[in-house]
Amino acid sequence: MTLTQQFLEARSVMPRLCAPLETEDTVVQSMPDVSPSKWHLAHVTWFFEQFVLREYDSRYKAIDDRYHYLFNSYYYTAGTMHARPKRGLLSRPTLAEILEYRAHVDAAMQSLLETSADNPDVRTRVVLGIHHEQQHQELFLTDIKHVLSCNPLRPTYDSGLQVSGTGSPGSYEYSNGAGGIHRVGAKGGEFFFDNETPRHDALLHEHRIGSRLITNGEYREFIEDGGYDDSNLWLSDGWATINERGWTRPLYWDESLDSEFTLGGQRDIDPDAPVTHVSYYEADAFARWAGARLPTEFEWEIAALGAEQDGNLMESGRLHPVPGSHEQFFGDVWEWTSSAYGPYPGFVPLEGSLGEYNGKFMCSQMTVRGGSCVTAADHIRPSYRSFFYPDARWQFLGIRLAKDGAG
Repeated sequence: MTLTQQFLEARSVMPRLCAPLETEDTVVQSMPDVSPSKWHLAHVTWFFEQFVLREYDSRYKAIDDRYHYLFNSYYYTAGTMHARPKRGLLSRPTLAEILEYRAHVDAAMQSLLETSADNPDVRTRVVLGIHHEQQHQELFLTDIKHVLSCNPLRPTYDSGLQVSGTGSPGSYEYSNGAGGIHRVGAKGGEFFFDNETPRHDALLHEHRIGSRLITNGEYREFIEDGGYDDSNLWLSDGWATINERGWTRPLYWDESLDSEFTLGGQRDIDPDAPVTHVSYYEADAFARWAGARLPTEFEWEIAALGAEQDGNLMESGRLHPVPGSHEQFFGDVWEWTSSAYGPYPGFVPLEGSLGEYNGKFMCSQMTVRGGSCVTAADHIRPSYRSFFYPDARWQFLGIRLAKDGAG
């Protein structure tokens, strides 16, 4: 597939994601972490305009210079930006005008790629822009789920969404993880983000790692056993958070613990499906209740590499290991690890404004691994790292357990 084809394929997805929505849906911002659907459509367009067209196409003319202020996200070296918590106030430009903006930039990008696709600097920027777009496709879905959940009418995003049968997961098993010194991080070759580098040695102590994700049914047992009432299970910040915010169950579960809000509408909770939309605090408390802990990000990565070698990557981008091996490492929920999100030894961010992409967020956040059911297949790889604050719940975030020592 040519670079132009890759670009056009990536750009075609988000308008399709908008298809089930009404115009009014695309404007709402339900909390500061959520961006309106309309803003996502514009921001990813601004990314190509700012970092590709303005840099490499001297003939390019912006459709509206004011968009630079409206749709810059956090690139301070590129200029000032509209405050993130106030994106929901941007009733203008209209959705139609933003779609016109996308078409304008797409046409200019195609023209540029006709003559410059072989320029290595252009190619690097465009490929990064494609993966940036795919990250926002994921955010688009997690954000609109939160938006729709706040509406008392409980509108359905797509009633045709089907959940594949999970079946009985069986008992939770642990197997010995690989100890000793291991190479971790991106291997090179395929695309990777700068925070996956440099490749380096990591020391893993003796440990055991869970064979699968924790299910809704297992998490319900934690709730019914008083998990949210026992301060001994919680980190201090976690205990303060759940009491301040009145948390007694995962986000989107109703009080009966029998149904949950999904992108496919209100549905019965499947006790065998992986629990999701839990914070780091909740994941950590569950692990304590279960007599276990969360894995480190490198324990997770080395186990996932083993699963990758045993399994087969399917068309969906998910990994389905052979029977008896570890399961569900990729494409179900992001998995909390016990590792703070920080730089690898020798980490060097990208040059210029793009150096703000990952590095400046390496503070006060926790690393998650594995990707979720709405993560682009191109991002499904053992070295991929994402990061969230420990109180985040609106993403598809779940739990795998680990224990110290060999079994």
